[in-house]
Amino acid sequence: MDGRIISDYSEIFETYQEFKGDFLESHIAKLKELDRYIPHSTTFFCITNTTTRSFEYVSKNFHPSTGLDTDNMCKEGMTFWWDHMHPEEMTLWLQSLNDLMIFTMSEVDVMDRKKVSYTWNYRIRTRDGTYQPILQHTTPMYFDEEGKPVIGLAHYSVLPSTGSPLPIRASAKILNDKNEYETIFFKIYSQQKLISQQITFRERDIIRLISFGYSTEDIADKLFISANTVNSHRRNILKKTDCNNTPELIARSIREGMV
Repeated sequence: MDGRIISDYSEIFETYQEFKGDFLESHIAKLKELDRYIPHSTTFFCITNTTTRSFEYVSKNFHPSTGLDTDNMCKEGMTFWWDHMHPEEMTLWLQSLNDLMIFTMSEVDVMDRKKVSYTWNYRIRTRDGTYQPILQHTTPMYFDEEGKPVIGLAHYSVLPSTGSPLPIRASAKILNDKNEYETIFFKIYSQQKLISQQITFRERDIIRLISFGYSTEDIADKLFISANTVNSHRRNILKKTDCNNTPELIARSIREGMV
């Protein structure tokens, strides 16, 4: 493991506050209880602690999903995970984390940070030696005295290999008053031109909701805009992306890991 990675990561999440105690232990206990009922799948979750670069808990699906040893993951923490990350993506991955943290600390009000969730991707070397795409979705659980998220509930999805690596993408979404996530940050770390580079944050949210099967009226209600505005966005999205119809747009968005 490159010592620079540990140094850079520690700088991004620098804090002077340690997080231990009953409040964290009780939360972990409930998640362990829930984990017993989750079926086997290619998705697992961990409780991440950036103050110690450790995993407070690793769910049962970790080993079936990756073939990697759960005990080593728990014992060695994030160093073990980083040792399996594709070396060509580590610099971009660190840059994405840094950009998300800068955005959060400078652009998101302290009271709103508990409503924000973060998503990014990278590749991990699994037990058979192949690199599998991982989509990580992290929701902060606890913050330090400066409002920096330091304990998170992270969900990891092992995606099918596409032959060529997906570009590194980082996004942040905030939960609005309609209990719907709206994109507030998105950045792609690649020269490859994808749908996500051609559309606005609002259009990105509309594509996501369309893929969930919501009607124009439902989307308008969730995003506090008119149905006419939604339809206008839909037309613009198809034009920008050269997609002939909505099914083609959704298929391409899924293929590129957007939804």
